[in-house]
Order: sequence, then C-alpha cells, then structure tokens
Amino acid sequence: MTKRSIGIRLAALALAAAGVLVAAGGLDPGARLAAQGAPASPDLRRVPQSREQIVHSFAPVVRKVAPAVINVYALRVERSRARSPLFDDPFFRRFFGQEFGLEGPARKRVRTSLGSGVIVDPRGIIVTNVHVIEGADVIRAVLSDRREFEAKVVLTDKRTDLAVLKIDTKGEQLPYLSLRDSDALEVGDLVLAIGNPFGVGQTVTSGIVSALARTTVGVTDFSFFIQTDAAINPGNSGGALVTMDGGLVGINTAIYSKTGGSIGIGFAIPSAMVRAVLAGVSAGRVVRPWLGASSQPVTAGLAKSLSINPPRGVLVNKVSPAGQAAAAGLRVGDVITAVNGRAVNDPKALRFRIATLAVGGTARLDILRAGKQRQISVALSAPPEIPPRETTRISGANPLHGVQVANLSPALADELSMDQDLAGVVILGMAQQSFARRAGIKPKDIIRGVNGRAVENVAALRRIFQRLEGAIRWRLILERKGQTFTLALGG
Repeated sequence: MTKRSIGIRLAALALAAAGVLVAAGGLDPGARLAAQGAPASPDLRRVPQSREQIVHSFAPVVRKVAPAVINVYALRVERSRARSPLFDDPFFRRFFGQEFGLEGPARKRVRTSLGSGVIVDPRGIIVTNVHVIEGADVIRAVLSDRREFEAKVVLTDKRTDLAVLKIDTKGEQLPYLSLRDSDALEVGDLVLAIGNPFGVGQTVTSGIVSALARTTVGVTDFSFFIQTDAAINPGNSGGALVTMDGGLVGINTAIYSKTGGSIGIGFAIPSAMVRAVLAGVSAGRVVRPWLGASSQPVTAGLAKSLSINPPRGVLVNKVSPAGQAAAAGLRVGDVITAVNGRAVNDPKALRFRIATLAVGGTARLDILRAGKQRQISVALSAPPEIPPRETTRISGANPLHGVQVANLSPALADELSMDQDLAGVVILGMAQQSFARRAGIKPKDIIRGVNGRAVENVAALRRIFQRLEGAIRWRLILERKGQTFTLALGG
C-alpha cells in the first residue's frame, strides 16, 4: 500500500465499498398532517401485505455483477544473499573486492499481494490497477467460483494506473460487466463497490456518488475521479464500482486516509478512461490524441479581467503551430469552457476529456473569445515526432558522461508518460554507477541549461560540452515534474 503525503493511499490489494445509506426524509406525510392539527388520512397508514413491501435489497444487482469481479494475486520472487557484517568492513573489501562475502547461495522469498479485477470481455479480458500487479513475476486470477488461471499482462498504462490482463479460458465464455457512461452519473446516485478488502473474501458495499470530476487527488497523471462514500480498503484496488442496473462505471483505486482505513472518501477511475485504455489493447499501448495547446485555470481575478461571470473554463496560454488546435483556429487568450458538451474547469479536466477521445476523431470545443461564445472542431491526431529525438549517449569529461538523452517531442513525451506539451532535452537513462546518478540526476529530468547556456536540443548540448571540455565547475539547470532547480557540481 503506497502512502501519499496528502493522505491519499492506493488500496494496493483490492477495493470494496462500505458506505452507509441514510434515508433522509424527516416526518412522514401522515405525521406532518397530524402536527398541523389535521386528521391523518387512513390511506397513509397501511400494514405491509408482502415481504417485498418490507425488504429493500441490492441482491438482484449483486447476483448479476459479482461473478465478474475476481481476485488478483501478484507473486514476486525476491533473491538475496545473507552475509556477516564483517564482510562490510572497508579493510576486507579493500583487499578482497566489493563482491567479498557474496559467494554463498541465494535465498528466495516469495511475496504475495492481493487485489481485485473486473472481467470486461467474456473471452477473459480483465481490468485492474497497475499498482496491484507491478513488478509481479506471476499473476494469478481467481474467479468467484474459486477456479484459478494464470494471467498475462496485455497492457499497462501507468499514467492512468490501469492494467489489462488476459486469461486463457479454452473458449469458455465468462461472466463480464459492460461499461456504462460514467458521464451520465450524477452526485447522489446509488452505487455498489465490489472487491476483496483485507483478503477476507469478496465483499459488496453500498454508497452514493459523493462528487464527480475530482482533479486534485494526484494519484495518476489524469486525475479525474469519481468520489464515493463506499469504503475502499487495502485489498480493494481494481474492484468494480457499479450502478443499480449492474453497469461498470469505475475501477476503484484510492482512498483519502491518514490511518490506512476507509473514512468514506474513496476514488474510482471513470469508465470513460477505462474504455480509452481498452481501445489500445490491439496495439499493445495507449495512443492518446494531441491537442497541441496548453492552458491555465481561470481564477477569480482572471475571470474579472476577461469579463467572465461566473469564473469557468481554462485559458489557452500556448498553441503549437504544428498542432491541430492551431489548424482549427484556436488562439492564445481563448477560454475553453467545454469539450463535446462536457464542462472543463481546470487544465486536468481538459487533459482528461481529450485523453478519453480516439485518435482520428474530432473534439468540439466551446470557447469564449472577446466575450463571445464560439465553437470550433479540432481533428484529433497522434502526437508527432517533431523534433526528431536524436537519441545520444553523452561522453567526455563532463558530469553527464554516460547519460542517454533525446529531443523531447509530443510522441516521445507520450511514450515516457510525460506532458505532451513539454519540449527540450530529456534524460532517458544512465549507468547504475554513473556520476550523474550519484549526483541525484534521474531519468525524465529535462536539461534546461549548462553553465549559463540554454539547452534547446541535443545538438546544442553537445556543442556546449565540447566548448567546456575540461571545466572544473558545472552548474546544471534541470526540470523535474514541473519544478526547476539548479545542481552545482565540482570544486
């Protein structure tokens, strides 16, 4: 289970919801009439004539959906060699080498983690969370009837924390859940969560949709979650969030908690994103459309200056000349208020809406320009390889010796699960014992400058190192996850 500083925890084993439904209504009609001094109508007081008039149950829905929710076991084999602390003594290591004391037999230890999954295709296609199966050597899928299958990973998408598995059913058709439109949900709708909390066995709990379009959770790159009061506990990740007609509207993923247990604030990935990830199964990877524009929130102050009341939408602050947005006529200063009729109120919501659309399709953008409402259609294409990546391994007497770099393009950024609008020179990797790694440089860092010189592409970086060959002091400006910092190296 991964802990987040803000209290967000991935339920790294499975997910169920234990929300409590409270019937709000106050006095019944007869009681209100009595309180007003009017006689209560005898029609309002009836003795139940059947069991159905007394019992309200989700059992019919559960019978329909439960067989399609499974347990996912991820087995990891860890190998280690035990040795005496004596072997760490610098004296012995100096004479006998770094491998001194590691000649003994390796010990194997198998670690097992438990999560949930949802069958979304009768041929054995399963959706779960990446954090449930990440690093696993063997994955076992256990159906509700206790049959076990070895599962193979078909696709993983870390940016959404969704993984697609496949089991060989020998032609048997399995029970499965159909995806419902998560955009049709409303706050207050009843939902059921099904999973395997704490490994106790399949558990069903009920709750309501507490909120929609939560973009501040921060556990995936495309933070846009359904919030529910259904309890999500360790062991529930990858479980199903279903509607009262048995449709799958979300994959339970995370909770807000300071203790690890549920406090009624759980989050599920909407089925709209699940559908987009499943569309990439045939290609083996998810290819998302590239809008070619970036945006910023419309704050209250900004809305006032733009005469937008109430504040809404996102302000376009950059448009790539090579992008489809520019071709469609989108301009810097435009305010995008909706995509295909769905409101967007922050940049993450815009990214989510575009990411759930298909390459080759069209996005209809509602925009405000100079106070007037307009609508434009943007053809959605795959992110381009512009500029060419020019993958290069740096050599010479410099702090990046042995580091592999490339020009960052929308296509490469998408492959690396980075923002498609980023540009510059990105670090792809480095040797385990390289100076750069010891200095704290990491893959996906973007090199912005070296000793006061701006780095725009790989060719410029090579020229800078050639001119500064033999320098003693180095000052690198790097960008990591949106934060820019300076790294001073040398004497």
